[in-house]
Amino acid sequence: MKILDPNIETLFNIESDEDFERKSLEVFQYQYHNNSVYQRFVDLLKVNPNSVESLASIPFLPISFFKSHTLNLKENHQAVFKSSGTTGQSRSQHFVADLSVYEKSFSFGFQRLYGDINSFAVLALLPSYLEQGDSSLVYMAKSFVEKTRSLGSDFFLHDFERLNQSIEKLEAQGQAYIILGVSYALLDFLEKFPQQLTCGFIMETGGMKGRRKELTKKELHSVLSQNSGGGLIHSEYGMTELLSQAYSKGKGIYKSPSWMKVVTRSTTDPLTLVQNQRGLLNIIDLANVNSCSFIATEDLGFVHQDGSFEVLGRFDTSEIRGCNLMVE
Repeated sequence: MKILDPNIETLFNIESDEDFERKSLEVFQYQYHNNSVYQRFVDLLKVNPNSVESLASIPFLPISFFKSHTLNLKENHQAVFKSSGTTGQSRSQHFVADLSVYEKSFSFGFQRLYGDINSFAVLALLPSYLEQGDSSLVYMAKSFVEKTRSLGSDFFLHDFERLNQSIEKLEAQGQAYIILGVSYALLDFLEKFPQQLTCGFIMETGGMKGRRKELTKKELHSVLSQNSGGGLIHSEYGMTELLSQAYSKGKGIYKSPSWMKVVTRSTTDPLTLVQNQRGLLNIIDLANVNSCSFIATEDLGFVHQDGSFEVLGRFDTSEIRGCNLMVE
């Protein structure tokens, strides 16, 4: 049985919980009937797809499947994004059939929380991602930099002095800017060039990548804030296996776009969803329409009643990945 492709354009027009659930169930049926890996997983759980009538009854695929299987519903793909990881670890692979879906997702997702990207200069400090290649984060950052290069946007590999000069210039111009960086590089930069940011803010993407001692989010943000003028530290929560991002404007509280939803599952029973308590994060990312939209991550977190969430760390029985944060 072949289920026709969902209307991708409607994914980014979701405005209510009812719309989200209806679209999620549509995408579930599409992926069950067209994704042989996901279908096999659902069948092994003895879940009848015809009985899936709510979000709570949708099976979530373990994120590790992106390391061992090809989860592309289409015959061809336009890109393969790979996770960062650290030396010796296998890398997840996300086969992306249509890059325009990803581009719409990260563009609309940023705009919903921050407004037009063209209002900001983007200073990207992502050395490990650039060095390893095939990064979805770099793809997004490159798009933002290219759109706003006239404002002073650029990539900075290890050139801290040039980054410092760019910040000074943007501050003098009164130009709003974002320093988008991996955690260890931000720490290294701010140790060498402490800042007093007034026109811009730091957005960390997490991850020491084996370069520095792991810190909790709270510790990391405290150090970054102290060395950049005392402001709130923003965060981006994304991963290779997703085509959408959630953002925090401070205090580690993330908000996701309307086509992405985070729920928690029990740490002892992976098939049971829980509320108002810590649990492992399950993510529905409808932008993943051509791979798998229902992913059981290895991140421990807490979901608030308004749908915002916190990432508390990596579950201690999971493989430690490059973006690991220690549990507080």
